[in-house]
Amino acid sequence: MCRNIHPLHNFAPPATTDEVRAASLQYVRKVAGMTKPSQANQEAFDHAVEHIAAITQELLDSLVTSAPPKDRETEAEKARERSRRRYAQQPA
Repeated sequence: MCRNIHPLHNFAPPATTDEVRAASLQYVRKVAGMTKPSQANQEAFDHAVEHIAAITQELLDSLVTSAPPKDRETEAEKARERSRRRYAQQPA
């Protein structure tokens, strides 16, 4: 999975349209192997992003869970802590 795509399900407040589109853009970039398509591929690239964003939103809207919604700031802090541990300098 692309590291820049973050979980979007079961958050309070729910994922925004911009967050869904950003995740879709990252997915299409990863699959296509490019961050910026050529002019010849721009239309197909944009169509894929919009299509995947719509499907992603449909998925998020249809998922159900009994777990309480996660807090975005708490989850972000957990991610920062994991990153600090992962990239901490090891003793020489």
